[in-house]
Amino acid sequence: MNAFSTAALLAALALSPMPAALAQATQATAGAADAMSTGEVRKIDKGTGKMTIKHGPLANLGMDAMTMVFRVKDKAMLDQVKVGDKINFVAEEPNGQLTVTRLEKQQ
Repeated sequence: MNAFSTAALLAALALSPMPAALAQATQATAGAADAMSTGEVRKIDKGTGKMTIKHGPLANLGMDAMTMVFRVKDKAMLDQVKVGDKINFVAEEPNGQLTVTRLEKQQ
């Protein structure tokens, strides 16, 4: 392939919609992990570092709405809320254990 053909091929690849689609898919995946879910604190167990949350769908984990127990990434999160509080949170599944990694009390 001559230099002109190589340059033309590289330019065509750079201008193709594929890199943009790949970037959007990557951003959507990252955004899903950061998307906060809503819930209500039902129980707090500071000894085990767990909380029970009645939550809406967890899109990033493919879970429907239900009530379940979560570990918390940092036990200090348990001091930010009390039973009955409405919360926004991010749950992830590191090492196969459902864990609240971000937590905000709703205003």
